[in-house]
Amino acid sequence: MTAKEAAANAQIIEREIAWFSSILNDRLKRHADGAAAGDLLAAHPAPALPAARAPYAELIRSLKLDAAERLILILGFLPHVRPDVLDPFLIQNEALHRRFTEFGGATAATHNGFVPTAQTGLFLLAGEDVAARLQFAALFREEHPLYRQGVLRLHPRQADDSSLSAELGLTAEYLERLTTGRDYLPAFSAEFPAQLLTTPYEWDQLVLDAPALQEIEDIVAWATHEETLMNSWELRQRLKPGFRTLFHGPPGTGKTLTATLLGKKIGVPVYRIDLSRVVSKYIGETEKNLAGLFDRAQNHDWILFFDEADALFGKRTDSRSANDRYANQQVSYLLQRIEDFPGIVILATNARTFLDEAFTRRFQSIVHFRMPDAELRERLWRDSFADKRYPLSPDVDLTRVAHEYELAGGSIINVLRFACLKAVVREPQVVEPQDLFEGIQREMNKEGRIPR
Repeated sequence: MTAKEAAANAQIIEREIAWFSSILNDRLKRHADGAAAGDLLAAHPAPALPAARAPYAELIRSLKLDAAERLILILGFLPHVRPDVLDPFLIQNEALHRRFTEFGGATAATHNGFVPTAQTGLFLLAGEDVAARLQFAALFREEHPLYRQGVLRLHPRQADDSSLSAELGLTAEYLERLTTGRDYLPAFSAEFPAQLLTTPYEWDQLVLDAPALQEIEDIVAWATHEETLMNSWELRQRLKPGFRTLFHGPPGTGKTLTATLLGKKIGVPVYRIDLSRVVSKYIGETEKNLAGLFDRAQNHDWILFFDEADALFGKRTDSRSANDRYANQQVSYLLQRIEDFPGIVILATNARTFLDEAFTRRFQSIVHFRMPDAELRERLWRDSFADKRYPLSPDVDLTRVAHEYELAGGSIINVLRFACLKAVVREPQVVEPQDLFEGIQREMNKEGRIPR
């Protein structure tokens, strides 16, 4: 967001706050005087939106929010931008020596400010008019676009609270977007067990065999032209949105790097979900964890990369026991959420032996990451040692090394680390053939192989 756009955004928000304050003051006056509730939205029209590019105005326009929805949006935003505007809700009922029940709301745990609830919004819109309250109640249901699109959230304070007692607030994603104009990228946490993947590598450094590379190019083509295919060509009538693919092959063959570079090429974040962290032995917990992940990602243009898929899919068996049926239930739930996700989903596994036709038909592509042949290995070796800051001894023959030792790309990177560690502590700081051989020996020993 440019400085000009930031200034325009602030002005729009200030006008929305002034409009909100006029409705709040009028509602409180009518409440104190015992006057009729009245249609305050008609008495206080929402301010006109300027044509300026600003996140707040663009959100209102994109969701086609009416005046009531705009009032609820700014109500959820106020605790973050102008909490003092809500202070009038803290007045006490002199007769009962407590706050007015009809205002709803709660006191924040970390400060003395007022936290609005759905009841607060209903009071502003309808006062004590039962017919109007019934009319506006739909604004506080989870199926409303403001919640379904992940703009606002309704957070119950207690499990047995009524729905109107739920705290009303802006989600972290839209708080970031409306204040800075940037997309919010959540960090790894217990509630969101997914890690944002990044890489310093570029697309032209991706080393795969021709069949695998073509499959990856097809995913790029889908991401680039999905709008045309689904809408202009009307394939939406026949196809589900999104793209689902399976990466399988030995460790170190580039599955994670390819997923990361795919996101970099398309220009979208890639989140890695380790299924071994999500799967729980407790009934219902795995589905709950998966639901939380997909719900957070549903309205974002993210690639979801499920690593270690064996942790869940490897449990699938014939339903001979209750445990078998529960494991199959977890798999079915994941597959259903994957099919319903409108973005790109990648499942990665070291082996696809547990995948049958019922599974494979759910994927638009299956990419086999083979161990690189000698030609590809030489490309990997030369790319790894291309930086002249850690020069190779003239005695090093990378062509010979590539042809003699069958290693995956991940193992070659480990050899690079080992060889540079040896070279950096001596003079001259040059990588010698022995450094490579020792590094290769270490890598092959890890796999139980003996180098020739």
